Amino acid sequence: MISQEGDAFWKGRRVFVTGATGIIGSRLVGSLLERQASVTALVYEVDPRSDLYRSGDIDRVSAVHGELEDYLTLAKALDEHRVETVFHLGAQPLVEAAHRLPLQTFEANIRGTYNLLEACRRNSHFVRSVVIASSDKAYGESDELPYTEETPLNGRHPYEVSKSAADMLAQSYHHTFCLPVTIARCGNVYGPGDLNWSRLVPGTIRSFLRCERPVIRSDGGFVRDYVFVDDVVRSYLSLAEHAEEDGVRGEAFNFSAESPFGVMDVVGALAKLMDCEHLEPDIRGTAQGEIRSQYLSSAKARRVLGWQPRFTLAEGLRCTIPWYRELLRAPA
Repeated sequence: MISQEGDAFWKGRRVFVTGATGIIGSRLVGSLLERQASVTALVYEVDPRSDLYRSGDIDRVSAVHGELEDYLTLAKALDEHRVETVFHLGAQPLVEAAHRLPLQTFEANIRGTYNLLEACRRNSHFVRSVVIASSDKAYGESDELPYTEETPLNGRHPYEVSKSAADMLAQSYHHTFCLPVTIARCGNVYGPGDLNWSRLVPGTIRSFLRCERPVIRSDGGFVRDYVFVDDVVRSYLSLAEHAEEDGVRGEAFNFSAESPFGVMDVVGALAKLMDCEHLEPDIRGTAQGEIRSQYLSSAKARRVLGWQPRFTLAEGLRCTIPWYRELLRAPA
């Protein structure tokens, strides 16, 4: 689990988390509860497979059932719980789904973000910090890699555009209304709790546990950052803890393991760890709206926040596989 740094800051702090049933949100809620924060979680759909439910943490938080597209639900939650710190992780998180369903993606990711930001502005007498989960996808495609925070936000396909827009909305609310916003732009997050089987890591692990060939939607040549979920949780906590400081308030930060891997490298690492090297990947080449190469520089986060990743890809995958074994009741 996450280390106990910053406990005094969080003890009794009133926190609101959107996207609380997701891979990062459920892990973040657990870490906040360990630090004795008072957590309110926005829950869109009840999913008993989520770590928020599997851990029992759902019974230790104030659950608000609703969706990001409903401004009144967000405003009421912030007001009734006198929220001091907001983590906005809720979104439609899949590139492929955004290609099929752009309207729903824009509604959740863009309308959902400005609804939350406006609710925070209207409750700014309570809200002390707002951490917005953006993404490396907000940068769009660039010939200059790695991305730095100075790289323009240049999304083109629906998912990228939704993240670029949400990122820029957050910046607007800071610069126009002095809302205490910070922005996290992470690479591909993996680890225990990811239930989106179309993603590379959970999909490949499930295939290997079933003794099946893993399906690769791309042509196998895409390159990405892969950052372990606990490192991401630490980055969000750090942003909130330093949000009122010069050089952090209103700023965006990249978070990455700074060791980009090809898709086949990740599949190969999992195959070796799970003794499934005999199962050749089924490469489909059907991915749409995907950027071929993306990876980030985290130099600013190291310099300003003192953050750096603690997990290599191999270490993170070793921590991830047992969670899926248990979830899928596969033999060890």
